[in-house]
Amino acid sequence: MNVTSSTVEAITVIEASGSIDSKTAPEFERTAIAAIQGQKEVIIDLTNVEFLSSAGLRVLLMIYRQVKTQSGKVVLVGTSEEIQDIMANTGFLSFFITVDTLDEGVKTLKAS
Repeated sequence: MNVTSSTVEAITVIEASGSIDSKTAPEFERTAIAAIQGQKEVIIDLTNVEFLSSAGLRVLLMIYRQVKTQSGKVVLVGTSEEIQDIMANTGFLSFFITVDTLDEGVKTLKAS
């Protein structure tokens, strides 16, 4: 798994690739939590994530809660149908705004 953070139009973007499971979730968590400190607009790009375990879901929930304490929003980009199904079945999908592309994510946050 690889995790990077960047800024696009003053929005923090966290991009992950590979699998987010019990072995890789701690790295995902460290990178993401450090990147979102004090941020109100966050995009998590999961376009290249092949698998998301319960450990990955836990990290997404931590990110959501931290951003929400700032009265912010989290947008998920490029979630596969499988990941969306998992998130819908666990009730997690309702916490996030989901879009297909990074450009849509930026537009969504800028419009709100």
